[in-house]
Amino acid sequence: MRSIELFAGGGGLALGTHMAGFTTEVVAEWDRWCCDTLRENQAHDHPLVRGVDVREGDVRGIDWSPFEGQIDLVSAGPPCQPFSGGGKGMAHGDPRDMFPATAEVIRQIRPKAFIVENVRGLTRASFTDYYTYVQLRLAHPELIPHESETWVEHFSRLQAEHTSVRNDLHYNVVATVVNAADYGVPQQRWRVFLVGFRSDMDAGWSFPEPTHSAQMLQISQHVTGEYWDRYEIPVKERPAAQASQPSLVELPVCTRPWRTVRDAISDLPEPTAHPSRTFLNHALQPGARAYRGHTGSFIDEPAKALKAGVHGVPGGENMLRRPDGTVRYFTVREAARLQTFPDRYALHGPWSEAMRQLGNAVPVMLAQIVASSVQEHLALADLRTLSAHSSYRGSEMRAYA
Repeated sequence: MRSIELFAGGGGLALGTHMAGFTTEVVAEWDRWCCDTLRENQAHDHPLVRGVDVREGDVRGIDWSPFEGQIDLVSAGPPCQPFSGGGKGMAHGDPRDMFPATAEVIRQIRPKAFIVENVRGLTRASFTDYYTYVQLRLAHPELIPHESETWVEHFSRLQAEHTSVRNDLHYNVVATVVNAADYGVPQQRWRVFLVGFRSDMDAGWSFPEPTHSAQMLQISQHVTGEYWDRYEIPVKERPAAQASQPSLVELPVCTRPWRTVRDAISDLPEPTAHPSRTFLNHALQPGARAYRGHTGSFIDEPAKALKAGVHGVPGGENMLRRPDGTVRYFTVREAARLQTFPDRYALHGPWSEAMRQLGNAVPVMLAQIVASSVQEHLALADLRTLSAHSSYRGSEMRAYA
């Protein structure tokens, strides 16, 4: 199945969709450093970006007409700054709001499905109307705004259309907020996914069920001790169980433990100032320090959500905190592990630029899980359509005979 990626960044969503079985035709991104990352991995013949057409520039300036009706999936990660809790929260008033541009590309290409992701901040109460507007805009991409029409006026027209008999191109959209840690990513990273299937696709899709849980991590650490045994942590160095810790009989066995920072990076050597000869992007970044409210990510829990702000992020999300309280910055490779990027995938640029790319990325594993589910349901929908068509043709031939 063929796909196109918008606002690709360093490649997290694109890598996940490719691993799910989509053949990525084009990735569009306007940031030079991100495009250099994609091109550098192509130069080293990384299989996940081999043959991909990297378009550096504004998605609004690309001619998408050659792909009309030829693409199964459009995936997109529009810039999150207009909705991020760390930004000014200007939403539609921010020139970086690319949801309208995303809808316009979908209108031109008419893919069978799309996956659009963003930060959880998009669901804040102050953005309620705009969040609903975004969903309707994606559901009805052909209903474009009139010249000089405000988004509020357009929102009203979209609502009217959505509750009427529909004749336009439209998509059935499912909006879901998920924590990446619940899907095996060693990081607590909340994301919004807007997944749409074209109305002629009988997909029957729902968001994949979580596979991991905080409760099972607590069991592994504080009831069975399996977590500590795996890493040969002496009993005297293990944290004491709290009175509120659950028992085995209180929890379902259908999920696995959340993955921790230690799970992600324990096989990496301790970084030094000199780049590792074995692992890409694995060199010590000096200068980390802890202070009140800036404590880093504890090694025996999933990491805090990596941030693109690099040094000055609240909470020290880009730092590792050891059991003795000491801290250091994550290396780029460690951060890439927390975002489930492949070890052979290089992040181009200095530490600050590489960390910015990772801080803006979708965890590859989460992207793969979502895209795999979409791919499976698209294939089933195609089979249903083919079966229905064959049945119709068969009955038509019998009637003719």
